[in-house]
Amino acid sequence: MASSLQMSPKVEQIHGEIRDNFRALANGFQKLDKIRDANRQSSQLEDLTDKMKECKRLIKEFDREIKDEDGRNPPEVNKQLNDEKQSMIKELNSYVALRKTFMNSIGNKKLELFDNGAGASEPTAEENVQLASEMSNQELINAGVKTMDETDQAIERSKQVVHQTIEVGTQTAVTLKGQTEQMGRIVNELDSIQFSIKKASQLVKEIGRQVASFSLLRCTIYFPSDLCHGTKLSFPVIR
Repeated sequence: MASSLQMSPKVEQIHGEIRDNFRALANGFQKLDKIRDANRQSSQLEDLTDKMKECKRLIKEFDREIKDEDGRNPPEVNKQLNDEKQSMIKELNSYVALRKTFMNSIGNKKLELFDNGAGASEPTAEENVQLASEMSNQELINAGVKTMDETDQAIERSKQVVHQTIEVGTQTAVTLKGQTEQMGRIVNELDSIQFSIKKASQLVKEIGRQVASFSLLRCTIYFPSDLCHGTKLSFPVIR
């Protein structure tokens, strides 16, 4: 029996707390079976879930303590303590299964902390009821390899996102550079057109002056001097 186990004071205290929680769980599920209101059932189930999580934490602590004391205890005591640990794990799992039965009966999907059935979300470390001490070395290795593979995949996806971002940024920079160069060429062409227009205007004025001078020269040649004597010829002044 557990009461006859040889324990250190600290291990005995942890063991007593676990047993107190188990008694509270037993009483809580008995009361839960008598509740008919779904909301009250959900609230009671939440309280029981907290107690199960506390039991899980205490069992882990119990496991650490008996491992620390392994070298100081006789082999038969260590075996009894490990058997007691496995017994408490089984008792906790029985309450977990009972909790799942009540959850299915009331259809409450908000409290699925320990469920690992089809369609359920991936359990976190806090939600997984199986203790690490229950898992074999191969199971622990497989879980570690799976986690590393998932991490590598996430890193690879992040690298792809970064590479795509760099490519988009490079293409944008090239496009902006091309547009800037094009705008510079347009400004230069506008300056050249404005200069050409100014030169053309000056050339037109110069041609006008030359035409006026040529016309005046023709009049001087073809009109006789006597006709022009005493007559003041007036020509427009071209400015």
